[in-house]
Amino acid sequence: MLNPVLDEAYERVRHTGPERDGWLSNHVPMAAEALVRHGHERSVHRWIDAYADRLEERPRGIRRIAADEWRDPLGDPVRTGDWLDLFDRELAGDPWRDVLARWWPRLLPGIAAGATHGVIRVGHAVRALLDAETAPRVAELGQGLAYWAARWQPLAPPGAGPYPGTDARSALDAVPRVPDQRFGIRSRLAQLADLDRWPAAAAAVPGDAAADVPTRLAAVVDAALVRHGTHGYASPVMLVHAATAPNAVLRTLPALPPALWHPSLAAAWAATAAVTAAYAPAEARSLPPAAGPELDEAVARALDTGDAHAIKFVDTLSDAYARSADPALLAVAARSVEQIAAD
Repeated sequence: MLNPVLDEAYERVRHTGPERDGWLSNHVPMAAEALVRHGHERSVHRWIDAYADRLEERPRGIRRIAADEWRDPLGDPVRTGDWLDLFDRELAGDPWRDVLARWWPRLLPGIAAGATHGVIRVGHAVRALLDAETAPRVAELGQGLAYWAARWQPLAPPGAGPYPGTDARSALDAVPRVPDQRFGIRSRLAQLADLDRWPAAAAAVPGDAAADVPTRLAAVVDAALVRHGTHGYASPVMLVHAATAPNAVLRTLPALPPALWHPSLAAAWAATAAVTAAYAPAEARSLPPAAGPELDEAVARALDTGDAHAIKFVDTLSDAYARSADPALLAVAARSVEQIAAD
């Protein structure tokens, strides 16, 4: 039987904007989906109540975006209302999978949009839709796509292939750090173009090229999670996205045509590498040798913090733990949730 709580949550924020204070993301749809997924649906409305003063009204449109004139307003946050209206029309006219397949390759080069929150919000919406197709879930997908389009932001390009086969942890270790980490993500990502080692690092999509895309992408997610446990102390919240962004792509793959899988892997890796370059400290801190609490307890702790990033991080970590049952991930969960809550 379909649990109605998630659709209720989507309806509660249907007329709110994707951002607040000019840049910060609206986390309600993402956190609500994660909470319901992990059996905490009774906490969802209470969590939204506590978050409500951070919500802003849905922005109004300025000028209609014609179907064949989408390139010019791409990445213009002033046109957010127009993008929201566009995707309302798109999803009213075509099945959601068709809309996703049409817009995914258009938006993918700008995966850094909203500090990667655009693709993350889409990933949560797609996971919900793969469970059940309902009107609120379709509408939420449209809002996620609109946010991505409005904040579309490309990264400095990678070098030319072929991509070397390498494991994901080694590839992350080889990512160069931006020299000036004093300011926000836009300032940090802008420095990538000046890094001599960035094109090679961005092109080094980990894994054997013969391996399937989901396996390679899952390895990127797993490596980013473990790295958060050892390097997350420097910027616990922002480094969450090195794991949650590629995991959003991984969740979306089943709804995409296979022809889009390889470019999705490349873009997801570039996002992980970029966030790592922007926020990772130079030195690692060893994880404690003992495993942390059981996964259900880690999810409960994340909920207790009230922090959306802690909830989303543990949600992504639960996917990895389901694949490997690696006890190191439990130690990561315990440390990272504590650091995120204190950030």
